[in-house]
Amino acid sequence: MIQLVDLNAQYNTISDEITAAIQSVIKSSAFIGGTAVRDFEKEFAAYCDAKACVGVGNGTDAIYLTLRALGIGPGDEVITVAHTFIATSEAISMTGARPVFVDIKEETMLMDPRLLETAITPRTKAIIPVHLYGQPCEMDAIMEVAERHGVKVIEDAAQAHGAKWRGRRVGSIGDAACFSFYPGKNLGAFGDAGAVVSNDEDLIERVRMFANHGRLEKYTHKMEGVNSRLDGLQAAILRVKLRHLDEWNESRRQHADFYLDSLTNADMRPPRIHPDAVPVWHLFVVRVADRETFQNRLKHEGIATGIHYPVPLHLQPAYEQANIPQGTLPVTEKVAAEVVSLPMYPELTTEQLETIVNAVMSEAHVAA
Repeated sequence: MIQLVDLNAQYNTISDEITAAIQSVIKSSAFIGGTAVRDFEKEFAAYCDAKACVGVGNGTDAIYLTLRALGIGPGDEVITVAHTFIATSEAISMTGARPVFVDIKEETMLMDPRLLETAITPRTKAIIPVHLYGQPCEMDAIMEVAERHGVKVIEDAAQAHGAKWRGRRVGSIGDAACFSFYPGKNLGAFGDAGAVVSNDEDLIERVRMFANHGRLEKYTHKMEGVNSRLDGLQAAILRVKLRHLDEWNESRRQHADFYLDSLTNADMRPPRIHPDAVPVWHLFVVRVADRETFQNRLKHEGIATGIHYPVPLHLQPAYEQANIPQGTLPVTEKVAAEVVSLPMYPELTTEQLETIVNAVMSEAHVAA
């Protein structure tokens, strides 16, 4: 069986380094905070070409805490897309603000900057572009609209560790960027973990305070916060993996090139990449018309697939009270009905890739 993601394959390549890192934390008993956390924050900030980083409990909290630190709350609106995991909008709602969804571009499946202007109201306080599948959004156009209207930009980079837009790392372009280190990510922990990076060091300190019960000193609380801290074991593991991230991302790009060169079926819609983007291919997503049949046939060939994501957020039961009718985001809805994720991870072998391509080319029955 060729898995969609194989975490054991990655672990086997760095097991000695991981064991040593874990043992170091255990010996120091620095399970909350400590050297590993501080060092990872410095190293990840530098990796993202950002001035500062704070580790938090997970990617959802990263967005929530950033919104809180920017003073966004009840009565405010935050613009994002409905073609993403619910964590993006969930974090907005957690602050009391209202998520406002705009449609995506069909060719990239990312936020359409042309639609931002009409979505902005006097209540709009921020825009959250989602660098989905490891593809960076059109950040120049998004930043131009945001700056003209005086709203903040928070990059949802949960799937885009190391991606670049016009030579700049995601995480260094908006007012802040939020990362998830969920195990299956390009940079994944051995559990939940996340981070916020920014060139605004004051913003990072406010996030740090919110994430640590509203305090910077042990028993002095400037406000009520939450408990969302990156722990020492996860930080140590992430430090090891960060050293390999560029190599792994390059392997992903090579696999994606193989797919793109080989999947020549005129009826299949492979992903399209903006010429100014350097993606990191967290997922390799194609579009097919008869998704169920397509997935069943690949399963029969021993190939796992996924769907990211089958139901757009505006049509989820969780947002039923928002009364957003079907058809409001036509491109999002069309894409959601067709997307299929093929196996993508650095350790895929040439033989596995050829098996996948042969199965797809022989079995795909897709729409033009």
